[in-house]
Amino acid sequence: MSLDRLLRPKSIAVVGGGAWCGNVLRECRKIGYQGELWHVHPSKGDVATVTDLPDGPDAVFLGVNKSATIEVLQDLSNMKAGGAVCFASGFAEAAQEARDGIALQEDLLRAAGDMTVLGPNCYGFLNLLEGVALWPDVHGAPLVDTGVALLVQSSNVALNLTMQQRGLPIAVVVTLGNQAQTGVADIGQALLGDPRVTAIGLYLEGIGDPRAFEALARAAQDAGKPIVVLKTGASHQARAAAVSHTASLAGEDAGARALFQRLGIGQVNSLPAFIETLKLLHVHGPLASNRVASLSCSGGEAGLIADTALASAVTFPPLDKVQIAGLRAALGPAVALANPLDYHTYIWGDREALTRCFSAMMIAELGIGCILLDFPRVEPGGDADWDMVVDAAAATQAATGIPMAIVSSLPDTMPEKKSQQIIARGLAPLSGFSEALQAIETAARMNTPPMDPAPVQLALRLGAANTIDEAQAKRKLSEFGLHVPNGKAVSSPHDAALAATALGFPVAVKGLGVAHKSDSHLVSLGLTS
Repeated sequence: MSLDRLLRPKSIAVVGGGAWCGNVLRECRKIGYQGELWHVHPSKGDVATVTDLPDGPDAVFLGVNKSATIEVLQDLSNMKAGGAVCFASGFAEAAQEARDGIALQEDLLRAAGDMTVLGPNCYGFLNLLEGVALWPDVHGAPLVDTGVALLVQSSNVALNLTMQQRGLPIAVVVTLGNQAQTGVADIGQALLGDPRVTAIGLYLEGIGDPRAFEALARAAQDAGKPIVVLKTGASHQARAAAVSHTASLAGEDAGARALFQRLGIGQVNSLPAFIETLKLLHVHGPLASNRVASLSCSGGEAGLIADTALASAVTFPPLDKVQIAGLRAALGPAVALANPLDYHTYIWGDREALTRCFSAMMIAELGIGCILLDFPRVEPGGDADWDMVVDAAAATQAATGIPMAIVSSLPDTMPEKKSQQIIARGLAPLSGFSEALQAIETAARMNTPPMDPAPVQLALRLGAANTIDEAQAKRKLSEFGLHVPNGKAVSSPHDAALAATALGFPVAVKGLGVAHKSDSHLVSLGLTS
């Protein structure tokens, strides 16, 4: 299979006559697709069937029903086409038709053969580096030279992410559908080799192949490209919804968190934090530490970001003697020195003084320096003083080597155009204190090596269960080196008294052979005689 041929096609065929197919054709033309573009339909198209095409296209959007999808896939496979997006639903993700859906999915895979298939039940993809839009709806993502890749298990969430106005440069968006053939790990590995892709963001509802996911994580570490994940499934409602539209069983949240931490993957809990973390990683990559220097010309902002940080693992280390001396020289005796710092407005509008102040705050132990700045709603050119702060931050980063961020208290006060300009200066524009701090915490955590390079132990498929009691379980655990309290299983009160004396008081007494012993009053703790 060649994902590269599908994602970077020189020829595209759109199969079907409905509005969704019309949208794909429109988006291809709107984005400026430069290759061959064919519409396949008996009455509306350039050709009546795919077999009428001069050769197998590199990429195909299948906007036909599920039965016709299988028939067309077989023809495309025979023609050695590159790959196809299967828009139709009703396959293994359709819980109410599970038996028929699973059989149809097996037919789909047989028909595809070695040809790459995205979906079924997915929107397709956007390649914003090459100008490709196999996408049956509007989107808001512009073409870019570099950016992050988004692999998303919900087509509508993917569409919403393209509409973000926070300045995140998006290189590629791929919707996954139910991943009948091509999974998140396959796509991620294919994108890691593109030097224009700086990081990968995953929106997941489940992990179908843990071994492939492990391989993706290690390949990303080798490539020096961080992965950030936003996973649903913490609530039982989210787990039920995931099965209904992607056929994914959304695992328990605690297990997923442990897996991501083990593999060195950053995890966030909201779409805004997802975007801000990817933006920070796009500009600076993982941070050396979670230690932050914060500067603003407002005591209110300094207090607010300090309070907001209480909910995160970000720290504002106290100033050392070198910082105090440098800041005192830059600000004079009237400013109270602290971190976060309110540098007042004495130096506002003075680029050189701002640079001296910011630079004096930066020391090697910091992970990042944050300049708090909310841009005003003014006519173009009316924010020159604010741009001067950005100039000073850029000069500080160049002089000290400490990564710098411009952080607004509200998303509304960091316009998209300003974010793009700030990124062009090599700085990270972060919107909203809470999301910015979560991004910093996540980027700092990703700088530490994964906990354990050993493969994750997969669940075993066992036959009939054999339930053992607590005493047997503890013996088995101790055989694997786990420390368990000394204990003895006995069958009478007399033997229990002798065992307790031998073990040494205090002791606990528990009944064996009963589940939920405490509910049955079969546990006594702290006995001293």
